[in-house]
Amino acid sequence: MPEAGAPLPLLPLQAVLVPGAGLDLRIFERRYLDMVRDCGRSGSGFGVCLILEGSETGAAATPAAFGTEALIEDFGSTPDGLLSLRVRGRRRFHVLRTRVRDNGLLVADVEWREDAAGSPRLRPEHALLAELLRRILLQVAGEHAEPAPLLFESAAWVGWRLAELLPLEMRQRQALLQDDDPHARLQRLLEAIAAEG
Repeated sequence: MPEAGAPLPLLPLQAVLVPGAGLDLRIFERRYLDMVRDCGRSGSGFGVCLILEGSETGAAATPAAFGTEALIEDFGSTPDGLLSLRVRGRRRFHVLRTRVRDNGLLVADVEWREDAAGSPRLRPEHALLAELLRRILLQVAGEHAEPAPLLFESAAWVGWRLAELLPLEMRQRQALLQDDDPHARLQRLLEAIAAEG
């Protein structure tokens, strides 16, 4: 059974953050500056959810029911004086209920989601996806340059890296995020690639 956690502040975005992926953010609204300050003091993260209705600024947006905890890796300021953050996706969660604080910050009670089978090995029918990921990483390198060979045998890791790096529509990435089965995620990816071909 997934564990329930303490209330999690949410940052609804026009983006889907998956576990292990990096994301650059610019923060300027007071409610989110306060959230970042609190996260920095406590060493905790915040939730990133895809916006279903509304926008990233102004009134609280309606977030998707599944999101990913974001941990702050680095921060600085932009040339125009805004706070810049580099965050990394950690754990997936399911929103049970939300409330809006006086400052407009959306806070959720969540249950943490884990892959149904832990971190199973890649199945033979998905070996092509591991090879595709190797080729993509050779081209983009960056933060994933030369990963440990054993990672390419992990169904969860291969699926999340492809979900991060492939040019998917937001609804496709969100569907992958909501799936607890790493093999089902890989199958969805295989079908999406075949449909494009």
